[in-house]
Amino acid sequence: MARTILIINGPNLNLLGRREPGLYGAKTLDDVEKECRKTAAGLGLEVDFRQSNHEGELIGWIQDAHQRSAGIIINPAAYSHTSIGIHDALRALDLPVIEVHISNIFARERYRHHSHVSAVANGVICGLGSAGYTLALNALNELI
Repeated sequence: MARTILIINGPNLNLLGRREPGLYGAKTLDDVEKECRKTAAGLGLEVDFRQSNHEGELIGWIQDAHQRSAGIIINPAAYSHTSIGIHDALRALDLPVIEVHISNIFARERYRHHSHVSAVANGVICGLGSAGYTLALNALNELI
């Protein structure tokens, strides 16, 4: 199987760089993608980088991942706290999963302190900004 990592970004992450930059930083999602591709190339990995504001589309990508991917990095954004569907789709896979959050969800509103995704992830990285994505790539490289 190709050593391709599926990187999934959930709702509103397309607004990075202009949405609450004090919380999420000034980098855009395109900037994050470029960093991921550079890190992945250095590790001998390929990246399939995607973003959607639609839960069903995210679930479809997860379900298809077993055919094309060696692992998943997911920033489910607000769906972390609400989506049993994403949880179930990830649970059905036999692939390593790293959950990433740009902000520290535990330093924010109480309802953000629980993630349905964390229970089915091999690891969680939060609060380290966009560096969380490159850290997740390094971790997945070790897991696969």
